Amino acid sequence: MPRSSSVSTLDQARRHLLEHGQCLPGAIDERIARSWRRSLDAGLLPAGPLPDTAAQAGGDALRHMLARNHELLANSRPVMEHLFEQIRHTNSMVILADEHGSLMHTLGDADFLCKAESVALSSGVSWHEQYRGTNAIGIALAELDVVEVHGAEHFLEHNGFLSCVAAPILSSSGTLAGILDISGDQRNRHPHTRGLVGMAARMIENRLVLASGQRNILLHLHPQLEGLGTLAEGIIALSLEGGIVGANRAGLVMLGLATADLGIAPLAGAIETTLEQLIAHDRRFPGQAMQMGLRDGTRLFVQVHAGAARTAERLFVGRQTAADDALAKLDTGDLRWRGAADRVRRVSGKPVPVLIQGESGVGKELFARAAHDSGPRRDGPFVAINCAAVPENLIESELFGYAGGAYTGARREGSPGRLREADGGTLFLDEIGDMPLAMQARLLRVLQERQIVPLGGGRPFDVDFALVCASHRNMRLAAGQGSFRSDLYYRINGLTVNLPALRERSDFLALTERLLASLGQEREIRIAPELLARLCRHGWPGNLRQYANALRTASAMLDPHEHCIDWQHLPDDLAEELAVRPRQAPPLAPERITENLKELSRFAVRQALEASRGNISEAARRLGISRQTLYRKLKD
Repeated sequence: MPRSSSVSTLDQARRHLLEHGQCLPGAIDERIARSWRRSLDAGLLPAGPLPDTAAQAGGDALRHMLARNHELLANSRPVMEHLFEQIRHTNSMVILADEHGSLMHTLGDADFLCKAESVALSSGVSWHEQYRGTNAIGIALAELDVVEVHGAEHFLEHNGFLSCVAAPILSSSGTLAGILDISGDQRNRHPHTRGLVGMAARMIENRLVLASGQRNILLHLHPQLEGLGTLAEGIIALSLEGGIVGANRAGLVMLGLATADLGIAPLAGAIETTLEQLIAHDRRFPGQAMQMGLRDGTRLFVQVHAGAARTAERLFVGRQTAADDALAKLDTGDLRWRGAADRVRRVSGKPVPVLIQGESGVGKELFARAAHDSGPRRDGPFVAINCAAVPENLIESELFGYAGGAYTGARREGSPGRLREADGGTLFLDEIGDMPLAMQARLLRVLQERQIVPLGGGRPFDVDFALVCASHRNMRLAAGQGSFRSDLYYRINGLTVNLPALRERSDFLALTERLLASLGQEREIRIAPELLARLCRHGWPGNLRQYANALRTASAMLDPHEHCIDWQHLPDDLAEELAVRPRQAPPLAPERITENLKELSRFAVRQALEASRGNISEAARRLGISRQTLYRKLKD
């Protein structure tokens, strides 16, 4: 809402309203003008008496109202207490009203509470516009937005000494649960009050969604890894059937949903990941975030909160059929990688050649070897040949073998060749797109006839092997352009699978843990959270190969007493690349962030630790964040 109008402008606008029934266009803020008209329509006059229906509710009616709003009160009181500490000694008070505008709980400076009682700012009194005229609580009820009403902007003259800011509180199902308000002496108006009230209301909303975690599955979302566990994270509540039954505002924005979608929209309509896959990831990596793709192509980090997810796990695990094989042991949660593995399993043992496509360094040979070890030929040989690494003048003899004395320098006893060595097992031709055209013709003949004639002549040898090829090139495009034989392409392209680049994978954190564990260090090594977030957002043109080398080098740079990789342990070139901060997404709300607002987050952490008597795991569970996130917040 814009800055308040001057007193003279307000007086002129009020006289025009009383005389003509309409405010002067553009004279005052439109929301104030609408509220004034509603107040006048309710029969109120600026200097007139209040209607009899504005009497304070008490006794059984008040007790019933408090009991009906037990959950809202329980989740609001701690936040209100801390919020009041931020405004103590400023002639102000913190107020919680229900969804009808009736005051339920107040905290304030003693001197100001006496003034507040003179205008009925006390429990049980309704501050709906029809009873109290224009005020922040009343407008927030009507507009469902953060509003500020200052001094003479109040419709009733005897409320003109107040300056009030109110924000609506939405329940986990998106309905209006109540109103949070700070009211004080208009002479002590502070520019940050609006931000404090808005942020505190969001904190209460988050607590309401988290409170549903015992009966729902909770997803914590944010575009950035370090955003999980903060007030800016999105929180989604799911039924065990996968329906979106609750969310905070940030969660709705991130998934592109509206409040009306709650209770109707299925999770599958918003994201590419299934509920079963989310539960399976949480089962394998409890508390660990993963990336998931939305239907519009954007990606978010997601963390599954336990609670009801454990019940869902029991429902879904019986339906899981993932093999406990070599491919499964490489699986760290990425859905595209897992899909490729599942398709390869289906053709394992069948006469179907496999073509693995993917950028250099994504682990094509590792995938091919795991596919071999997962199939019926696992006891046979796995013969890998890099077609780009063998000199062109030697590739024919390397592949097909040669008879003794076939050429100058040849061994007397000859050589069987790598294709014969693969007999009974798997032949893996890496970077087959770089194979010379002449060799492509000979390979095609071998695949058609299943016989090999060594270089220099001799009898043919029968061969039986499973064929797996790989290339970083687009083989279909290469065949279309003539740089690769189209007839050979169709022979090797029985099943094509594409392995994702590291920057596209949703299991970066799990991969990091696996790579760190593979370094063979006797001590447990971890990565500083801020650095880990940068590593996760890096492009990694060399993919897993580049990342593994970077971690190996950084690990070697650790002193004997160190366990945490940080910036100073990185190679200079990588540190320089990571130091260029990526373009940040725009904030979800334009509120000004002050130290007081940050203190609200610190307060939530302290409260959770006190409630759990210092138990870190229990505190993290109460907050709905991972232990790693909680440790980071304790260092802030």
